Amino acid sequence: MSKPGRYLLVSLPTSIVPSHHRDDALDAVSATVSPENGSVASFPIPEFKIGTLDALVQQADELAKLENSCQAVVAKVGDALKNILEGDEAQIERMKVVNDKPVDQYLRTFSWNKVKYRADKPLAELIDLLHKEAASIDNDIRSKYSQYNQVKNTLATLQRKQTGNLSTKSLASVIDPRSIVQNSEYIETHLIAVPSQLVKDFLKTYETVAPMVVPRSAQLLAEDSEFSLYAVTSFKKHSVEFVHKCREQKWIPRDFKYVEGGKEEERKEVERVGGDERKLWGETLRLGRTAWSEAVMVWIHILVLRVFVETVLRYGLPLDFVCGLIRTPSSKQADKAKINLEEKYSYLAGNAFGRDKKGRVKRDDPNEMHAGAEGSAEYTPYVYYEFEFQ
Repeated sequence: MSKPGRYLLVSLPTSIVPSHHRDDALDAVSATVSPENGSVASFPIPEFKIGTLDALVQQADELAKLENSCQAVVAKVGDALKNILEGDEAQIERMKVVNDKPVDQYLRTFSWNKVKYRADKPLAELIDLLHKEAASIDNDIRSKYSQYNQVKNTLATLQRKQTGNLSTKSLASVIDPRSIVQNSEYIETHLIAVPSQLVKDFLKTYETVAPMVVPRSAQLLAEDSEFSLYAVTSFKKHSVEFVHKCREQKWIPRDFKYVEGGKEEERKEVERVGGDERKLWGETLRLGRTAWSEAVMVWIHILVLRVFVETVLRYGLPLDFVCGLIRTPSSKQADKAKINLEEKYSYLAGNAFGRDKKGRVKRDDPNEMHAGAEGSAEYTPYVYYEFEFQ
């Protein structure tokens, strides 16, 4: 499955064509973009309740911030899916559907969700509703993904204890209880994992690194390719010092307390946590698929409101505009499409755009205005938003 390309959502007044007809205006936009740079489709924008000019300016700023945060939620859910599926691109793409449709199909057949977001509600209410939905999706995926990661990390720790070297693995299956002193009032056995290259030095010096180490008490219990595990007996009154000196010598003391049936209990614990991990993996994957779909839908609805608000601010009333969705194969084609549109419709910007001696479009003051407040990188002579899906 191919990834979606880059999209441009543009709005222009129907006055760009003599007929003032939306279909003719859309055809003009399509011809201007040119087929090699992208395909143009009509994108429906409902007519919402318009408040005061001051409110619209404030809402443009709010929507810009809200879109940025919603994009972050979409990216966060995408990252969670990528990690859960261990980077399997084919599986990830299968999960990334919107309302059970591929992204491109959803966009090309988009219609405003009138049930969830009634167009007759004030814009402030719609913005608040979309903000709450984005925050809810963010909280849900963060909570579930964190829960999954905690269990996954616990399982990994348990598995390392089963399969690691003698400095880290569980000793329940290694230690014979008869090889250690138990329940003595005065002496105790220390288990020391000694790196293989330090074994000779250990055997020469362990008796003298601290007082009251039982002579010739070192007993080899197990060894692997990296470590040798020794049992050493010392008097309890000097145990703390002995353990400290071992660490100084880069010998690794291992904490161990024999428990009857401990080996079987560890095996059961690995099985239990493994079962929890598999269950949470499935739950997180299902939530990720749903969350990605819902987050994208919220994002597109926010974009629709941005286009509407900016269109009113830019072109005024009565509303007579056409909105087009331009799908481009790459950022290079997106830039070419944008340049073509700026060349053709620069006159819409008034004094913000001019032309040089060769007739090429130039900006008289590139910092004079910004479309859609802080959400756009630069001013364009028409309403314009660019987005893509990673």
